[in-house]
Amino acid sequence: MSLSENYKRISYEIAEAKARYRSNDEKVRLMAVTKTVPPEIVNEAIALGIDLLGENRVQEFLSKKDSYSPAEIHFIGSLQSNKVRKIIELTSMIHSVDSVSLADEINRQSTLAKIKTDVLIEINIGDEDSKSGVLLKDFDSLAEHLISLQNINLRGIMVIPPPGNEEYFFAKTKDLFDKTKEKYNTFDTLSMGMSGDFKEAIKHGSNIVRVGSALFGARI
Repeated sequence: MSLSENYKRISYEIAEAKARYRSNDEKVRLMAVTKTVPPEIVNEAIALGIDLLGENRVQEFLSKKDSYSPAEIHFIGSLQSNKVRKIIELTSMIHSVDSVSLADEINRQSTLAKIKTDVLIEINIGDEDSKSGVLLKDFDSLAEHLISLQNINLRGIMVIPPPGNEEYFFAKTKDLFDKTKEKYNTFDTLSMGMSGDFKEAIKHGSNIVRVGSALFGARI
């Protein structure tokens, strides 16, 4: 199927899931995950109406950013502290904060740039060795640290659940999100759901779904 057809189908499925599970006033944003996708194809997606891009790799993003049409860009991949300065003024949100040291460097670079950076805490919700993210037992202490930093704005949570039991972990994450939202008035963003499970994520409260292969096709 063409990019246009994929976008229409995904948009319909998002709208259908939202109508079934969510209230009319709730918004769900479609993020186009652009890892390995050439800029000209990304620009085609932007022309269709997609206004939010998700970047996974610093060097790939830097090599493509000047070719992109205007769009909001979030960084969603694992981020090393020594690369924060390269993206701090180029992205409007970082989804993958999972340690005190990374948070401190984002705060330091944000201070130097005289900006306040929106971030999400990435949780390793299934305690998987192969995935990044803070362990659930360490979430509260990391959130408290982030709230204390002057040039960081903690907006919410990002997760990638273990395959095969997505709904259980989506529900678990939503419960944590709601409890934390009661403590922090900046909490408003729940980033979960990808190409194979975004409808289930919407059911459980996601307001950003990160879609790559279902939109652009399988990665080469």
